Amino acid sequence: MNRTQLAQLAVLAVVARHRNFRRAAEELGVAPSAASHAVAALEEHLGVRLLARNTRSVRPTEEGERLLERLSPALAEIEAGLSAIAESGGRPAGPLRITMPRLAAEDLIVPRVGAFLEAYPDIELELVLVDRFEDIVEQGFDAGLRLGENLHADMIAVRASGPWRGVIVGSPGYFEKHPVPRYPNDLMHHRCIRRRFSSGRIYRWELEKDGKEIAIDVSGPLILSDQSLIRAAALEGAGLAFIFERKVEEDLKAGRLVEVLSDWCQPFDGFYIYYASRRQMRPALRAFIDFFRHGGG
Repeated sequence: MNRTQLAQLAVLAVVARHRNFRRAAEELGVAPSAASHAVAALEEHLGVRLLARNTRSVRPTEEGERLLERLSPALAEIEAGLSAIAESGGRPAGPLRITMPRLAAEDLIVPRVGAFLEAYPDIELELVLVDRFEDIVEQGFDAGLRLGENLHADMIAVRASGPWRGVIVGSPGYFEKHPVPRYPNDLMHHRCIRRRFSSGRIYRWELEKDGKEIAIDVSGPLILSDQSLIRAAALEGAGLAFIFERKVEEDLKAGRLVEVLSDWCQPFDGFYIYYASRRQMRPALRAFIDFFRHGGG
């Protein structure tokens, strides 16, 4: 394999991740035609189609998927090695891509990001906000933040927060028209504000008491994908909401919202920073982990 083919493989990986030549070209800093030409030249050399293209999308073929599956860890190692050399002067530097849900960004990262960037001015931090679990190696991320219960076993995880707790709340106006639920099954007779994840799945409310766990597929006329909007809708009396306690602490203290079924809402593992095992960690990633780990900074 020559250097040209290595560059073509790198282009292939970025195009496959974005499933779009234009967005891949923007990341690589080249023209879309150059990215397309690089992939086409690689396909011609290998004698196999690696990407299926149409007017609206690009996706890996079966052969392309197999190649990328073996290619991604190797490219990640190369990138880590190059970055480590570039940072060998001692100062963490260079691009750092982290995936996380919006809630983690709002509550854990952004409130401290100014201090982090002041401490490490040579780091270029990119936060990509999605609520689904990402394969950080395949998607080209250095690390991610997710709830501990959602982590894959092959990831290294460092705690980024203490335990979190969800609460079921409604406005006083809502309870003037509807009875207070006493048992989880009572929720089936209430207007509930549902949450849809970016994967398309609608969250089933997960409750626990005395070791008994249940998941309830609640119903209601409103579906949202953002906790801040869910809070706002609950304040307006649109229905009951199942939301992280820290998002509504002030509302509960002020009486703008009322908590119900509190004995069924138990704390659970909070957020973790997760990353793939590598022989040598980039100084920029080590700086991020040390700064944002629970109790760090």
